[in-house]
Amino acid sequence: MKASAFVYPWDVGGDPEAPARIAALGVEQVTLASAYHSTRALTPRHPRHRIVTAEYAAVLYPVGHRWAGRGLRPYPAGRWGPGDAYGEAAGALAGAGLEVHTWVVLAHNSRMGAEHPDTSVVNAYGDRYPWAPCIAQPATRAYLVDLAAEAAVRPGARGTELESLGWYGLQHLHAHDKTAGVGLGDAGQYLMSLCFCPACRTGYGEQGLDADELAAAVRDALEPLWRGATDDGGWPTVGKLLGEDRAAATRAWRDTTARTLQEQAVAAVRAAAPGGFQVLLHADPVPYHCGANAGVDPAHVLSVADGVVVPCTAGPALLTPFAERARADTVLAANLTVVAGLGGSPGTLTEDAARARALGATELRLYHVGLASDGDLAAVRAALAAR
Repeated sequence: MKASAFVYPWDVGGDPEAPARIAALGVEQVTLASAYHSTRALTPRHPRHRIVTAEYAAVLYPVGHRWAGRGLRPYPAGRWGPGDAYGEAAGALAGAGLEVHTWVVLAHNSRMGAEHPDTSVVNAYGDRYPWAPCIAQPATRAYLVDLAAEAAVRPGARGTELESLGWYGLQHLHAHDKTAGVGLGDAGQYLMSLCFCPACRTGYGEQGLDADELAAAVRDALEPLWRGATDDGGWPTVGKLLGEDRAAATRAWRDTTARTLQEQAVAAVRAAAPGGFQVLLHADPVPYHCGANAGVDPAHVLSVADGVVVPCTAGPALLTPFAERARADTVLAANLTVVAGLGGSPGTLTEDAARARALGATELRLYHVGLASDGDLAAVRAALAAR
C-alpha cells in the first residue's frame, strides 16, 4: 500500500537533512500542511529549535489577492511559517523524490472566533465555541470554500487532504482543556454541539422547529447527563432525550448544511486544480459526529471526493462503511498514529496496516513523522521495508 507521512513546513525549513530522512522511511508521499490550526509541536531533530508554537490558525504561504477587502480572510503565519514556508518545504521534499499533497484545515480557527465572535457555533446555553466556525453562515461558507481552493492547489501539489470540512462542536483539545469531568458520550456531544446562531435558528425554522423551544428541549435533554447518567446508545439516545421528531429535524438541517459545503469546497478545488488532482476528506462514517474528521454519509462523500482519510489508530472498523460504498478507484487511506508518546503504536505498524488492508484500506497515512522519536521512525522504516 502506498504510504504518506504528515509533515509540517517547519519540520523541513532550516533542516537540510529532513527531506532525505523522510524519504528514507519508505513513504512515497508527504501530506504537507498549507493551512493549519494553532498548535505547539515538538521538533526532536531540527538543528535550530525543539519546540514550535503556532499561535493561531494560519496559512503557510503568501495570502492571495482574492481576499482583498473581505472581512473574513486567512491569517498569514507568524515566525513559525514566514514567507512561503509551505512552498520552500514542498520544493525540498519534491527534490527528495516525494510526491507532495497539501493538508488543509478548514472549520477550526480560534483566532477567527476571537476576532469575529459572531462566526462561532453557539450552544443551547448561549456559550460560544470560538474554535468552531458555524458552517451554516453564508460568509463563513464563502471563506471556507475559497480557502479550500487556495490552500489546496499550491504549486506542484498533486492532491489535497481537507480536514475539518464539516461541523466542529464541543469536543476540542483546547489550551489546558478541562471539560472531561462529565462523560457526555456521543449523545451529549451532539446535543452540546447543536448551534443556535441566527443562521442555524433560521435553518431549524425551515425544518418546522421553533429555535427557542428547541434550545429549551436541548437543555432539558442534557440535564440527566449533567447529573451523571451514563446510558449512551449514540443516536438512539439523542432521540430518546430530545424526542425523535426534533432529533430528526436537527439532523436534516445539519446534514444538508455539511453536505452542500463539502460539495462546494470540492468543486472549488477541482476548478482551481490541474487535471488528475486528487481530493480526499478526513472523515468519520457516523454523520452526526463533529470534529477534525467530519461526520459524513459514506455514499455521499464518495460521490463527491476521490476518497477519504479515516482514523484507524484505535482500530480499522471505521473503514468498513466506506469500503462498502467504494468504487474500484476510491482511495481509502487508513490514518495511523506512529508517535508512541501520542498514543500510537509504531511497533505494530505492520500488523495494523494488514488489518486495515483487510477491511478495504488502499493507502496508509502516518501521523506524524515530524513529531516522532528516532525509535518511532526506526519502527516505521522497518514496517514499510517489509511491505
